[in-house]
Amino acid sequence: MSTDLGVWVAAFFTLAIFSSLYRDNPVYRFAESLLVGVSAGYYLVQYAYSALYKKLWIPVVQDQDWGLLFGGLLGLLVLGRLHRRTEWLARFAIAFYVAAWAGYLIPSAMKAQVLEQIAGTWLSPAGSVPLGAAVNEVLLLVGVISILVYFYFSREHVGALGVASRLGITFLMLGFGASFGYTIMGRITLLIGRFQFLFDRWLGIGPSSGGV
Repeated sequence: MSTDLGVWVAAFFTLAIFSSLYRDNPVYRFAESLLVGVSAGYYLVQYAYSALYKKLWIPVVQDQDWGLLFGGLLGLLVLGRLHRRTEWLARFAIAFYVAAWAGYLIPSAMKAQVLEQIAGTWLSPAGSVPLGAAVNEVLLLVGVISILVYFYFSREHVGALGVASRLGITFLMLGFGASFGYTIMGRITLLIGRFQFLFDRWLGIGPSSGGV
């Protein structure tokens, strides 16, 4: 078995989290609370250093960039939500943030998620792509059109619209299933990694450690 104290601590908290598979218990709640607390403290320090110090304090004090004080003031107003009498001050900062972010995000989102998607459904000239790629393009075009028909509620889905709508449901279910399967694969990969850590680095009986 490992003699490294850090490995033993990591193994303890891994098993503490796994203990919730049996039932809720104080050991699991302690490990969960510690994880949340350490993560919150870590990110608080990271954000304070990268935002307050590097992007506000240094430019203002060293470079005399006084325009950044406006952003610092807005950030300070957000703290007004911590008290009932001053929470109205945070509305100005939140309104400015939402409006500015929407103005920045909407054009880029339209380009990346709408215009690029529309351009991706155009079929290439016949004979310019291999057969497999051509089949993929046709399936993509049919899937996009049928899904759009499914979300078209101005007319009753009967006849050709009904057929296209049911086909759109099929494409949606395939997409949701693939996304769900991808998520499960990611979680299983994390689980395998923790088992490898326990058997190899902690117990020393895994294949990479030369054990049984």
